[in-house]
Amino acid sequence: MSAFELPDRDGVCVRADNPGPLTLSGTNTWVYGREPAWVIDPGPALENHLDAISAELDARGGLGAVLLTHDHQDHAQAAPELVARFSPVPLAAARGTATTVLKDGDRVGPFTVIATPGHAPDHLVFVADGVAFTGDAVLGEGSVFIASQLAAYLRALERLRALELELIAPGHGPLVRDPHAKLDAYIAHREAREQALLDALAAGLRSPAELLAAAWPEVPPELRPVAELTLAAHMEKLAQEGRLPA
Repeated sequence: MSAFELPDRDGVCVRADNPGPLTLSGTNTWVYGREPAWVIDPGPALENHLDAISAELDARGGLGAVLLTHDHQDHAQAAPELVARFSPVPLAAARGTATTVLKDGDRVGPFTVIATPGHAPDHLVFVADGVAFTGDAVLGEGSVFIASQLAAYLRALERLRALELELIAPGHGPLVRDPHAKLDAYIAHREAREQALLDALAAGLRSPAELLAAAWPEVPPELRPVAELTLAAHMEKLAQEGRLPA
């Protein structure tokens, strides 16, 4: 477990000790502000991680609310325990056991809520003071897998790109200090994948294995299942747009 501060802002990342192919160096739990502080994505239910978050909150004058970018376990599993430790406090999310249900355009504490479906249908990004807390919509390194709603995800990236962002605080990986360049790269990456997929379809390839080999040739075996999900999301988008061959 490690921690690092947001530059020039009253926030800190407490990183969980859960590294892996999908979580990179671990889940980033963000603690922002004070009296009260706000927690974005409390992460996995690891006792030492919860203790570190709790200590940070105690030093900052308590907890205002727990916010979830989405309800995948590596981001949300610790939420019930953290809420119980500081009860009564709200759990703010787009669905599930949230006591405060959030939607696009809402305000919660110092944050504006932006819906960013794609990686998960309930995915949200929280923006405050020129910082976007992006969960798994944008990572500090590498790309994300998209389960569905690829067109909506790309529109959300464009909305983030239009903001005057100074930092991206991702759910995994390091801080992003050039948000516009990162978002441009993410959009270009999806466009390149789509073009590779269209080229493969035009060449007559049809099976998922053939299409993956053509459009995602560098994917290691352990990430193949999530690459298949992203392939399906691309195919869904092309079908919606009437761009799939017969």
